[in-house]
Amino acid sequence: MNLSNLKPAEGSIKHSKRIGRGAGSGKGGTSTRGHKGAKSRSGYHQKVGFEGGQMPLYRRVPKFGFKNINRVEYVGINIDTLNALAEAKNITDFSVDVLKQNGLISGKDRVKILGRGELSKAVNVSAHAFSATAKKAIEDKGGVATVIE
Repeated sequence: MNLSNLKPAEGSIKHSKRIGRGAGSGKGGTSTRGHKGAKSRSGYHQKVGFEGGQMPLYRRVPKFGFKNINRVEYVGINIDTLNALAEAKNITDFSVDVLKQNGLISGKDRVKILGRGELSKAVNVSAHAFSATAKKAIEDKGGVATVIE
């Protein structure tokens, strides 16, 4: 074997259909496009969602609601999650960076501390928002809840 007689494996190369190359080829004449109509013409492009004249799905389905572009999305983190992290890693000061390092949030997520669960020790938490129950629970244990702008 040498470079002059290398060939691809049998059946691995599939040759494309040569259309529009004369009547004898069997693919001449209409070039597999059938007779007349928009689909037989060059430059034909079907609109996205076109269903052959039938009312398209995006027009049949009812529309409702809207997307508020001014909505501020928060990632909710409950107090029991903070408590588990505080006990496991002995953390007393929770900031956005600490939460990011421990995989609770990512990127530029805004954080809201929620009130499910209880704290076993005083912790200082700085987040973008707090629920009323979370703020009360943190301050009852002697911690500080700081709101970040």
